[in-house]
Amino acid sequence: MDKNMLAALEGLPEEDKARMSAMIDHLQLRDSLRMYNSLVERCFTDCIDNFTRKTLQKQEETCVTRCAEKFLKHSMRVGMRFAELNSQAPTQD
Repeated sequence: MDKNMLAALEGLPEEDKARMSAMIDHLQLRDSLRMYNSLVERCFTDCIDNFTRKTLQKQEETCVTRCAEKFLKHSMRVGMRFAELNSQAPTQD
């Protein structure tokens, strides 16, 4: 959990802090699983078209690798941009 989230919980009783922390952790795990599932589905759909072998063909393997790298770079860039915009937003006190 990030420091800003922890700071926002400072005024709460310990029981509420624990509950909110567990909820945030659950949401972060859910979002990570959604991103992983989206990556697998997208790359599988785009790259795999032959089901005659148990293993990937060289072109399929290359396509999956490129697809995964592109997806992860894009996700990181979106996250960085979101953080930039979030840090520039006025805070509410």
